[in-house]
Amino acid sequence: MDENSPGESRKSPAESPATDRGTRQAALIATLIALPVTVAVAVFAFVQLRPDTPEPAPAPTTAAPQAASTVPVEIAAPELTERQAVVCRALLSQLPPQIQDLPQRPVSAGAEQNAAYGDPALTVACGVAPVDVPPLDDVYLVNRVCWYGSTDADGTRLTTLDREVPVQVWVPATYGSALQRVSGISETIIETVPSGGNPPQGCTG
Repeated sequence: MDENSPGESRKSPAESPATDRGTRQAALIATLIALPVTVAVAVFAFVQLRPDTPEPAPAPTTAAPQAASTVPVEIAAPELTERQAVVCRALLSQLPPQIQDLPQRPVSAGAEQNAAYGDPALTVACGVAPVDVPPLDDVYLVNRVCWYGSTDADGTRLTTLDREVPVQVWVPATYGSALQRVSGISETIIETVPSGGNPPQGCTG
């Protein structure tokens, strides 16, 4: 039989146009799938290999102190005995320049026995008259210093009960807890004002 006869001239299945189109479509789909994967791998490798950048430090959240007022605070300065004057000068020389966020400010009289902080003024007076505590009233032991407090709409007046020379602190109502304010100067009082007097039972624990 002739090799070029019509019966022997059919193309093999691999050479058919339909098969060629299917092969090209499969290759195109494979390329479209591989391209995003390649990009994703490249991005991942870049992220993993880039140098670490330090995180910015968080901004401090501490409250700024009050601006210091230069107006002297009006406060009485009763005459002191020689002993009281010695003790009060020791106390005033060791008081901090700031009580929490309240900066110290000048006083109108008795700088050797009086101090003031903030506006409105929180005041510290050394050498005041002792206070009488009613039997059923509360007393407060704050950092080893015993206080008696009287409160009204304007604020709280705290007076020491267990010191040789009484110390009195006036805390305006706007500053919240008066006991928290005096806790910052209790250590100074212990170091400079000797214990004494006849404190009530609540002061001795």
